[in-house]
Amino acid sequence: MPSPSASTANQPIDTRVIWAIALPAMVTNVATALIGVGDMWIVGQLGDAPTQGAVDIGAKLFAVLFTVMNFLKTGTTGLVAQAGARTGRQEQAAVLLRGLIVGLAIAALLIIAKPLLLPALLGALGAEGSVRDAATTYAEIRYWSAPAVMANFAIVGFLVGQRRMKQVLVIEVAYNLVNVALGLLLALGMDWGIAGIGWSSFVAEYAKLIACAALVLRSDGASLSLILRERTQFSLAALRPFLSINRDLFLRTVVLMIAIAVLTRLGAERGPTVLAANGIVYQLFILSALLLDGFENAAQVLNGERHGAGDRAGFLAYIRAIMWRGMVAAALLAGLFAVAGNAVIASFAATPLVAREAQSLLPWLIAIPFAGVASFVLDGVFVGASWTRALMISMAGAAALYGVLLWLTWPLGNDGLWLSFVAFLLLRAGFQLALMPRLLSR
Repeated sequence: MPSPSASTANQPIDTRVIWAIALPAMVTNVATALIGVGDMWIVGQLGDAPTQGAVDIGAKLFAVLFTVMNFLKTGTTGLVAQAGARTGRQEQAAVLLRGLIVGLAIAALLIIAKPLLLPALLGALGAEGSVRDAATTYAEIRYWSAPAVMANFAIVGFLVGQRRMKQVLVIEVAYNLVNVALGLLLALGMDWGIAGIGWSSFVAEYAKLIACAALVLRSDGASLSLILRERTQFSLAALRPFLSINRDLFLRTVVLMIAIAVLTRLGAERGPTVLAANGIVYQLFILSALLLDGFENAAQVLNGERHGAGDRAGFLAYIRAIMWRGMVAAALLAGLFAVAGNAVIASFAATPLVAREAQSLLPWLIAIPFAGVASFVLDGVFVGASWTRALMISMAGAAALYGVLLWLTWPLGNDGLWLSFVAFLLLRAGFQLALMPRLLSR
């Protein structure tokens, strides 16, 4: 779908496009998350517990490593949306090239650091003995997909910024299918074991890169060719704004991951039953976040376009329209948890004791979609407008108060832990709303 031009500024907003972006993004997010489920199922057929544990550790290792780098996709989306409304496809192509340059530079650094970084991460995740040996086999193969992963972040961000969500959805679903098919062939059919799982992920990632590159070259090849002739696009001055935005997004992601890690660590201190119960509730929170993030994608694109066009009225109208639809979706999720939450939790629980502990947290699970949706939507608004410094500050402020709340609510037990986490989500939105008037005045 062509990007709007500056001539669309101050025109009535089209609320239908919110769902056109949000719904494919929801499906894409869930499909991407399921890749780990597919790997775990395949390796489960091997009948070896250490191997299955190794895949779980390897999946977590790359989830941490690559999630931290997801700022490349997010930052590219906002800048591409702005460029489409401000100057057009050639500037969008320039944003993509900057994203690719930064992404491949990060991949090179990761590969250089591999001899030190990979053992350190495996150790931090508690891999020992035969589990560590198997996890090392898996990670040594998949690690070399880093260049493709970083390039795909930039290209997918570019496609989302151009509202090409259906194409992104097709690519992500195909990527998952290729990964599962290769895993079945290599790990089971050819008896490669855990190495087959690693190679299936490696090949699927590069196949995704080829598909993404083909889409971009077909639609924007001429613009990319023109930009490549301008050597100024590769100068530090041209890259500095892009680097600044992505630095802020990187630091914001690190703070968020620390906040989540603290949730896990404090739950573990209360014993294995609480840890397992919290893990179930956390996975259901992640499911709700993946779905509600569809509205974050919509805000990144639509508010980025209105920011690029200088359309203040449209910018504010899209915030209201996206927030309202996000709240409706949050209410549906909360209602689903209220009706089926106990049964779903019981199906995940390893023991009746874990089920009872997790079910006692159902009120917090119901509250989480409402607490999180505003911050998710506002994340998209801030990214779309490139207010990334303010986004980082709001995250840091919320995390600081979250730490205080964890200390104050410790006597309340596990309920205090989840009370603090729900408050953290609300505080993020509160800080963002407090900063917005000053940002809008610019």
